[in-house]
Amino acid sequence: MTQHDPALTEEAAAAIAELRANVATPFERALAMPKSVYTSPEFAKAEQEHIFAKDWLCAGRADALKEPGDYLTMEIAGEPVIVLRDRDGALRGMSNVCRHRMSTLLQGRGHVRSIVCPYHAWTYNLDGTLRGAPAMTLNEGFCKEAIALPQIRVVDWLGWVLVTLNPDAPDPHERLKGVEDLVGHLDMSSYTETFREEFRWATNWKVLAENFMESYHLPACHSGTIGGSCDLALMTCPEGSPAFNYHWIVKNDTVPLALAHPSNTTLTGDQRRVTWLIAIYPTLLITLTPGYFWYLSLTPDGAGHVKVLFGGGMSADWMADPQAPDHIATVKALLDEVNIEDKGCTEKVYRGLCAGLSSPGPLSHLERPNFEFATYIAQMMPDLA
Repeated sequence: MTQHDPALTEEAAAAIAELRANVATPFERALAMPKSVYTSPEFAKAEQEHIFAKDWLCAGRADALKEPGDYLTMEIAGEPVIVLRDRDGALRGMSNVCRHRMSTLLQGRGHVRSIVCPYHAWTYNLDGTLRGAPAMTLNEGFCKEAIALPQIRVVDWLGWVLVTLNPDAPDPHERLKGVEDLVGHLDMSSYTETFREEFRWATNWKVLAENFMESYHLPACHSGTIGGSCDLALMTCPEGSPAFNYHWIVKNDTVPLALAHPSNTTLTGDQRRVTWLIAIYPTLLITLTPGYFWYLSLTPDGAGHVKVLFGGGMSADWMADPQAPDHIATVKALLDEVNIEDKGCTEKVYRGLCAGLSSPGPLSHLERPNFEFATYIAQMMPDLA
């Protein structure tokens, strides 16, 4: 738990108190999170400061930044950030704000040989040092060597690009070692990203995160796609860790590309057909099968909207298949349909959260990850004492 925040508003403090009371109940008697933690603008502001500015966030896949100069941009708790591959081939994070008159520098994704400010053409090397600045020779206090873009922590964790503004955040390789213990046999770093998209939905980011964390909704919400590929009676939701939660589904043969490739001789038994759903707090949501993977990385946009980074691809065995282009197209088409279904379900939930007569109901045993997620959020919020 963080220290008391004197700037915390009465509205945010009330929502935090409600949430703490919620997770103080044993899971067997737990209710869904209070409405205020989804709908309160002041609670959303507190999340930016105490969760998004403090923990590790996912910028996407490392194989999306293959060559020196390949870059992407993101925003962390209102801070514009560049993540790129530098000239030495290392991942590097830095501020996306010019050190002159503070224009933002790059947009979207792309490739650059240097970073050039669109306002006055100050130019930075790929390590963030200032290379040149036009018409500055008459300023006696200007020293090019003293100016550089502030650096931001970035790591490649099992093929995922994780970024944080917090210099004291624990290293993901230590904090998330339990994930590697669970799914190391699938070697996430060997999967190839084949698509990456961004969109915005009219729901709270936690509604979408919780939707991913439980498969209780699959038979109903996804009746037109993947709902028939699993059996609720076979789902397992074990206790997670302070940094992540997870569950798995033993798939039948209705989605063959989710299974191990016929040529694979490494995976045996249920390893060949188990789908893992791993939620890395706060917002990296990974579905990992022996055949393909997909993920969501979430950025709140106020209380009522969420910006979604959606990507995915195939395992090495399936990428090596002669029919790989067709398989990739099949998986993408399926996941697009799944997203349409999830959008409908999660936006309906947010509309219900804003209704006057709605109230949180009891959780199923299949929603243990949701309860653990609520506990994480409560622990990240500041002390009210």
